[in-house]
Amino acid sequence: MALTLLSILIAALSVAYCYPTAYQDLAKTNKNRTSIKFLAVGDWGGLPYAPYVTAVQRATAREMGIVADQMGADFILALGDNFYYKGVDSVDSPRFKDTFEAVFTAKSLQVPWYVIAGNHDHAGNVKAQIDYSQRSDRWKFPSYYYELNFHIPNTGKTLTIIMLDTVMLCGNSLDYADEKPRGPVSLVAANRQLTWLQERLARSKADFLLVAGHYPCLLHNLNPLLKKYKATAYLCGHDHNLQYIEESDIGYVVSGAGNFLDPDTRHWNNVPKGSVKFFTGQASTLGGFIHAEVTKNKMTVTFFQAKGTSLYRTVLSQREFN
Repeated sequence: MALTLLSILIAALSVAYCYPTAYQDLAKTNKNRTSIKFLAVGDWGGLPYAPYVTAVQRATAREMGIVADQMGADFILALGDNFYYKGVDSVDSPRFKDTFEAVFTAKSLQVPWYVIAGNHDHAGNVKAQIDYSQRSDRWKFPSYYYELNFHIPNTGKTLTIIMLDTVMLCGNSLDYADEKPRGPVSLVAANRQLTWLQERLARSKADFLLVAGHYPCLLHNLNPLLKKYKATAYLCGHDHNLQYIEESDIGYVVSGAGNFLDPDTRHWNNVPKGSVKFFTGQASTLGGFIHAEVTKNKMTVTFFQAKGTSLYRTVLSQREFN
């Protein structure tokens, strides 16, 4: 009996730690396509009182629909702070309808939304947001952190996106104080996620490897891993603006202009000199997001303002393995 139980335990551990990679094939609707396209938007979560949206969110949603229709979008990355100011309390919260379903209504936005939680979401019930995946055809939030893998159609190349819970990694923050995370609520949970992340990065043979979280890059525990394993880019929100920083051949993309705008540049001295390639948090943009296209040998990232024009574009190369 004990031997049987031990065998079951070993099998369970093998399943838990081998992380089999499942790839999604996006070529079913158009067999001639040769790229993957997506949008990324953070900090888009409306207001907790009527009308439950902001003018910036509405303008951003409208322009996202236009860009997705004209340029294409297979999916959308929702980079946290999905519901201001304290997340949702249950899976039955009307905020899912008022701040999400009733706002992002364009036909071109009826694609999978891959969701992670931000600090404001952690002030509420994140598990309720995960459970909402069973209520919505497009809301995809399978776990606090998870991995997405795609075949880039007709190229033989692959794209991996690792979705993180950065609040679990380093704690919540008081946005109107000093904004610094207070440290993880559970060191065990934080270390478990870091171990999982390092294993996934070490195993990855993806031609394009993206990591996404809510907080900007965590210098002490995350940034060294991105460099060691040659990540293509890190995508995040939290800062209520649009930024592109390039350092050590990694692109750092901040897309946090989905609901509020903040032109504050006080953190510029915390990044290497000359690494900030683009920044805007001006109210005149009306909000913003990014569009990305990943092809056989490059990833093109375009920053859009909600009032209808692109602001900046950059190109990242595929990973090179020594």
